[in-house]
Amino acid sequence: MPKTVGVIGMGYVGLTLTAALARKGYTVYGVDASPRVVEALSNGRIHVYEPGVEEAFAEHLGSTVFISDRLPENLRLDAAILSVSTPVDLSTGTPDLRNLADAAQDVAERCGPDTLVVVRSTVPIGTSRAVVLPALTARWGKAKLVMAPERTIQGQALRELVELPQVIGGLDEESLQAGIEVFSGLADQIVPVSSIETAEMVKLSNNCHTDLIYAFGNELALIAEQHGLDPLEVIRATNLDYPRPDLAKPGYVGGGCLSKDPYLMIASTSRSPYLVGQARKLNERLPAHVAERVVELVRETVGRTEGVRLSVLGWAYKGWPATDDMRGTPIADMMPLFRAAGFVVSGHDPLVSDEVIREYGGEPVSLDKAFADADAMIVINDHPDYRALEAETMLGSSDLRVIFDSWRILDEAAVIRNGVRYAGIGYVAKEETTV
Repeated sequence: MPKTVGVIGMGYVGLTLTAALARKGYTVYGVDASPRVVEALSNGRIHVYEPGVEEAFAEHLGSTVFISDRLPENLRLDAAILSVSTPVDLSTGTPDLRNLADAAQDVAERCGPDTLVVVRSTVPIGTSRAVVLPALTARWGKAKLVMAPERTIQGQALRELVELPQVIGGLDEESLQAGIEVFSGLADQIVPVSSIETAEMVKLSNNCHTDLIYAFGNELALIAEQHGLDPLEVIRATNLDYPRPDLAKPGYVGGGCLSKDPYLMIASTSRSPYLVGQARKLNERLPAHVAERVVELVRETVGRTEGVRLSVLGWAYKGWPATDDMRGTPIADMMPLFRAAGFVVSGHDPLVSDEVIREYGGEPVSLDKAFADADAMIVINDHPDYRALEAETMLGSSDLRVIFDSWRILDEAAVIRNGVRYAGIGYVAKEETTV
């Protein structure tokens, strides 16, 4: 039988969960502290880009999806799911758990011990027991509590919420069984684990491992750069028919999870981890390193940097699966270096609004003008629109002298044939190429 649940926090995690639950027949009461978010969602306006969410709200809003700034009174909820943000102060690495504590307190005041409380926010190990549980037991005496981490990728969330195994760790057996009952109507596979702390560590392990994998690809690119080698050639040859884990290509590592969760893992330990922090430092350093390389290439090729027109393609932190998310975007660390060099920066992104591009210091332009009216270009993300570009056509009437293709998605040979210098992460093409 479908459940009635409250989802506290209508950010990316809570919003996609609300849509997925509604599509499975649940009745969902979505809660957010932001009046702007509540007003928008109550009128069916979705404030983040995720395929399928707008359609789910259009179908279910007002019938099985209800949005407010608080949980309903005098209504028994099967579960109250905490999906609030747990930000990290990146200057100190310190997690801020006040949103989670406030949400737990609100649930304690509006619900009772028959309601299962689910921690969905990503937290340091031990947080559910140390922060959420005391707020509940202080008011109720006892509580049912589980940790059920969200592990989806942006752009595929509604599918992955169903298809990915749902890990659940409970405070006790009663809590665990209640969690299984709530999520068995959503996910195809349930993975019970022995404790809430185990479930907390599962989420952190997923994202820290991903950060480590990408960091190694970036490390290889930086080493190849010093030797004038092509890191993609090295990685392709390394991976080909070799029966061990594949190496990742170099690239930027941002977003709301990978830029934050390593710090939550570090905050979970009494001894600093050997690898997690170093990988994060390397990945955080990459955008500035690339910006420095772009400035160097422009200076070498154009002969100056002051007044050079730079087009930036791709402002969201990633291009595929497509998103408009600016959390952890490389451009944030690049722009100070571009400004210092005297670049005049224009920008294009298929999903990021003109207003946001301006907020980050760029002047929005069409894709045609990004090629036609620039001296240099950097492609930051690999959105399908950029992968589909015909370099030969786009460069026909262009003044471009330098293209830094971060993801190596353009036709390198065509770029060079048009007299444009071509580079990527850890790589600068020779004057002639056989690619």
